[in-house]
Order: sequence, then C-alpha cells, then structure tokens
Amino acid sequence: MTSYVASTAYMFANILLGLLLTFASSWFAIRFARRVGLMDVPGRASHKLHQVPIPLAGGVALALAMAILVFALSLWRELEVSVMLLGALLVFALGLVDDARSLKPLFKLAGQVAAAIILILAGVYIQIFETASFFLSGSGPFFFWLDRILTVVWIVGVTNAFNLVDSMDGLAVGLSGWAFAFFMLATFDSQQLTISALSALFLGGCLALYYYNRSPARLFLGDSGAQTLGFLLATIAILYTPLEKVQNSSWFVPVLLLGVPIFDTSLVFISRLRRRKPFYQASRDHTYHRLVAMGLEPGRAVLLMHLTGLVLECLAFVAVSTDALRANLIFGGCLMAGLLALVILDHPKRWP
Repeated sequence: MTSYVASTAYMFANILLGLLLTFASSWFAIRFARRVGLMDVPGRASHKLHQVPIPLAGGVALALAMAILVFALSLWRELEVSVMLLGALLVFALGLVDDARSLKPLFKLAGQVAAAIILILAGVYIQIFETASFFLSGSGPFFFWLDRILTVVWIVGVTNAFNLVDSMDGLAVGLSGWAFAFFMLATFDSQQLTISALSALFLGGCLALYYYNRSPARLFLGDSGAQTLGFLLATIAILYTPLEKVQNSSWFVPVLLLGVPIFDTSLVFISRLRRRKPFYQASRDHTYHRLVAMGLEPGRAVLLMHLTGLVLECLAFVAVSTDALRANLIFGGCLMAGLLALVILDHPKRWP
C-alpha cells in the first residue's frame, strides 16, 4: 500500500513538473521565436485564418522542457526511452526546419522513416504477425518483415495524423493530452513505470501548451510540435504492454486511443482522392472545417472532437480489460461509427 501511494505521488509530481517547466519554456520559446523570426505570418497560406503573426514555438517549448526533465530524472538510461527520444529529436529537428524554411514533403517523409528505422533497429517495433495469439500470425521472413513494415507505416502515419489534425487552436494538443493520460494510467497498471513517468511528464507538458495554444492562440505547435507529439504517442503505443490477464485483442487499443487524428487523416485522404487533389497540399477540408461548415461554432467543433477523443479513451480502457468478444464488439462498433461519420462528412452534396 505504501509503495502504491508513493508511486501515485511520483506520477502526479511528474505531471506537475511537466506542467511548470513547459509553462516556463513556452514563455521563453515565444520570445525566442519572435527574435529569430520563427512566425506564422497571416496570408502565408490560403487555409490560414489568423490575423496577426503567431510564434511557431510549441515544438521548441516541448523539446526544451522534456530534454531538461528526462535528463534530470535520468529517464534516458533505458534503451527504449533513449531511442524514442532520439527519433523524436530527428522528427522535431525536421519539423523545426520546415517551420522556418518549408521542406519538401518527400524529405520530411524520409526523415520520419529514418526515425522509425532507429526504433526498429533498437528492438522497438509492432509485434502482431509474429504473435501466436493473432489470427493471421506466422513465422518466417514474410511475417518478420510484415511487422517491421507495419511499424514504419504506423509511426509515419500517426506522426503526420497529429500534424494534419492541428487545424485549430488547442485541438491537437488537447487530443494528445487525453492519449498521454491513458498511457500514464495504463502503463502504471502494467508496471511499466518509466513509460508511465514519461507519459505523466508529457501530459503536464500538454496542459501547459494547451494554455498557450487555446483560442486565441499565443503560440502554434507548428510541424515541430505536432509531429513530435504524434511520434511520441505512436512510439509509446508500441511500448505499452498490457497485463497478461487482459484479452488478446489489445492490438487495436492504440487505434482507439488515437482514433480522432486517424479518422481526420482518413477523411482528408479519401476526400482528396475522390476530388483528385494532392494529399500533401494544405486545405480547409479537415474534420474541424467540415463541422464548422455544417453550422457548429468553432469552439463547439473543437469541444466535440475533444469529447469524441475522451469517449474513445474510455472505450479503450474497457476494451483492454474485458474478454475478447466484448473488446472486438467495441472496436467493431467504433469502426462502423467512424465509417458512418466519414460518409456523412464527405457526402458529395455536402462537400463537393
């Protein structure tokens, strides 16, 4: 009992540390961005709606705070954590250069693939097709490479999904906060205490960033912030190992956790494919924009997406702690609801 109380206190202390240090680093990053000209200027792109220059300081604030905390608390000593942070540093650096100078999409993609390969070489990869409990599992080179290719697709996909969903003040960082909260509690329950501590730090960081990024935003996450958050969540989702007592279908829990960004990316991809528009081109056709076009106030559209994220977190908790049949019914129900929402939001009469 005493150790449980001590561990819980340590977890909440990490949230507070992440909150306070990211709050301070955000103040510094805003001034740094203004000094070096790292600003999102109105009119820079047709899909931008803000009227005054906003510092692209979210990534700098997060990276600075987390670097200090991870080294101060010696969390980097574990190989899995150190390679995750190394990959995140690469994603952050490329995002920062893109915020300042605009990189070509192919160059950014290559960097994200490299970050995923760093994880794989260190033994951090998805293990589905080589796991006996999965109905399509097997052994041999084919299944070996299938798991590793899936890892690259997952890392790159989620990294970019959070960048794409960052279409309104407070949206992406709020969704990130929900996901980090789940991983903090779930990894604490599965005795992955280092990952739980990291998730707590990132949750505190998201709370601080939300204060600065909420409407009207005083900083933007930028590619360096949104993509780094996506990469961290994608990696923690791989590292998370549920207790043996839970059902074997826990592979889809990360999909539920990150369901809103994944849905938004799927919606944009399918919609642009249907309209024969390039996927990498920024535009006002994301879930948020469509909800506003349907009559929702901007703040209510963000709130609806945040609440949807919260519901999915709760369903993930239920799914990971129940039997396989109920868990698969939950996932199937969420999948059907997502497909229905996609059809409604991308109907040609509503969104030609």
